[in-house]
Amino acid sequence: MDEAALTLVRDLLATQGRALELYARALCDAPEDVVQEALLRLARERPLPDRPLAWLYRAVRNGALTAARGARRRRRHEAAAATRRDWFEPGIVDWLDGRMAAEGLRQLDTDAREVVVARLWGGLSFTEIGELVGCSTSAAQRRYVAGLGELRKRLGVSCPNSTS
Repeated sequence: MDEAALTLVRDLLATQGRALELYARALCDAPEDVVQEALLRLARERPLPDRPLAWLYRAVRNGALTAARGARRRRRHEAAAATRRDWFEPGIVDWLDGRMAAEGLRQLDTDAREVVVARLWGGLSFTEIGELVGCSTSAAQRRYVAGLGELRKRLGVSCPNSTS
């Protein structure tokens, strides 16, 4: 960071810091963090923008919108986790040994294990799992069903919805 950038950031913080924070506060719940990140980005920007104040407002706006999206996503995931149903059928937990389940998972092939864990314990959708492991949504679903079937077989648990 050169002296010109440092002076510019210091001056903008002194003259515009509160206004930038107020602007960010209208868009997100963490305005101080957003302004600080924008100022750091400005200090690292090479060459310095022709209109640093306009650049800074744009950076604060983008950062605040990103922070707000992240907060909404976090609240949605937390709400979903709070209402998530049991991982196992009632009655199974009474006799299911954690070590036995872990060993059953360990014995699955890597693709199946990754998908089963991401779905059951991560709560990811098949679309998200497909993106994670690099396959289609339907392939992720097939791997999940196959992995679960193999896990049930290894644990000696019948599938209540199975037709066979």
